[in-house]
Amino acid sequence: MDYGLGIPGDGRCLFRSVVHGACLREGNPSPSESRQKELADDLRAKVADEFIKRRADTEWFLEGDFDTYVVEMRQPHIWGGEPELLMASHVLQTPITVYMWDKSSAGLKIIAEYGQEYGKDNPVRVLYHGYGHYDALRSPIGSAESKM
Repeated sequence: MDYGLGIPGDGRCLFRSVVHGACLREGNPSPSESRQKELADDLRAKVADEFIKRRADTEWFLEGDFDTYVVEMRQPHIWGGEPELLMASHVLQTPITVYMWDKSSAGLKIIAEYGQEYGKDNPVRVLYHGYGHYDALRSPIGSAESKM
């Protein structure tokens, strides 16, 4: 079964998936491809700003030089990962749950949860494919197991 929404793999997939999920979470219709790109680029800029705002708390877990990392993350073709998901949860003040397909159970499992200080109900849900690609989830998942 395909749970993903077919987010393009253009270096913005993490940000596109999060903004798409945020629209669904708020009860808004799925954004058009061009609107999704615009929202993703806006979220990326805010995430980079959030790294700077939280530098004392984030600098230690980023690879390489902090300033170089932030400059590179502002580029639209640079892939985001766990640090960006954490910062996105703060920017949106929303929990974000990451799922991955579990072959052994033939279902989805929760592999990461961010921003739970903003609540645990109705998180933005994204699907990680395991090869550097994120997708928005098609519908809420009720039976996924948490890794926590």
